[in-house]
Amino acid sequence: MAKNNVSAAVGGTDAKMDVNTALELFSIAGSLNSTIDLDFLLQKIGAAAEHLLDSEASAIMLVTDDRKHLYFKVASGEKAQALKTMTLPIGQGIGGWVALHRKPEVVNDTRTDPRFAGKFDQASGFVTKSLLCVPMEYRGELVGVVEVLNKHSGSYTPEHIGLLSSLASLASVAIINAKVISEQKNFFSHIMELLVGVIETTKVNMSEHPVRSAKLACAVGRALGVEEYEYRMLYYAGILHDVGYVAFKNQRLLSDLGIMSVSEEMHPLLSVKMLEGIKMLEGALPYIQHHHERFDGAGYPAKLKGEAIPLGARILGLVESMEELRRIGVPGEDLEERSLQEAEDGKGTRFDPAVVEAFIAVLSNQGGTW
Repeated sequence: MAKNNVSAAVGGTDAKMDVNTALELFSIAGSLNSTIDLDFLLQKIGAAAEHLLDSEASAIMLVTDDRKHLYFKVASGEKAQALKTMTLPIGQGIGGWVALHRKPEVVNDTRTDPRFAGKFDQASGFVTKSLLCVPMEYRGELVGVVEVLNKHSGSYTPEHIGLLSSLASLASVAIINAKVISEQKNFFSHIMELLVGVIETTKVNMSEHPVRSAKLACAVGRALGVEEYEYRMLYYAGILHDVGYVAFKNQRLLSDLGIMSVSEEMHPLLSVKMLEGIKMLEGALPYIQHHHERFDGAGYPAKLKGEAIPLGARILGLVESMEELRRIGVPGEDLEERSLQEAEDGKGTRFDPAVVEAFIAVLSNQGGTW
């Protein structure tokens, strides 16, 4: 925002206020990229509106999915929670009028304005004396409205509209960002579910193997104190480490990957090849690629040894072995006893001793099951 606009927005105050206003706006703008907590961002924007426009309260109302009403997303005040269950038809009340006409409105005496919807004051116990309301729009689409209430000194003027409109623009970006992120997460989770279903069909007795592997790998990782990013990558690796088997019976896919024939030892590399280029999964790829390495260096595909094997791969290697016991286990066999014995027998050769100890601790905490 240019300096003269900021100055006008706060009613021609001094240069110090101009700088403080700009810093407040920059702080909020920076938060758009540093947090995905929409409620926090909108509360921050509402608080900034109250502070910069010398107001007693603020509210942010969003358009409902049917595009017919507004509902309170954020409202300040002790009894604001009562407003969260209420809606305002677009076209009714001052906020509804602003939403319908997409024009800002200044009302310095609500008692004289027939549009004023007093039911919200009745519900919250708040007394609205004056207000300034502006529409929130994003690329021509109405998102909602932002309003400030009860200016402490003086009256709201048309010059204040610019500042509140700037805050409304930041709010609309935050809302759209949150919506896009939510849609991406929804899409990603559904794709993961589809992949799980496909992986489960690649070999005999693979039902639930991807999800169990992910859960056990994450539990062992947590016992070892892995960082949050590594924990997330362990989950993805646990789910997707066997996706390479999908290519075994798909000649077109193999041809696209430049492979003429396949063997069991190729499935980790095929999994990596199929997942390369997905930014969200790149940290999981080393775990997937090396989950059949052995701690003593006798594994594949690179014969890595000891701590040269990524920790996530060492964890997933043990998990895969335990899952194999379950997959080919003898009916009536004590899986807990067999898996503990398998882990102990492989300590220092097939498996990292620290990972074995973490696995034993997890089984103890989970009653011997995973």
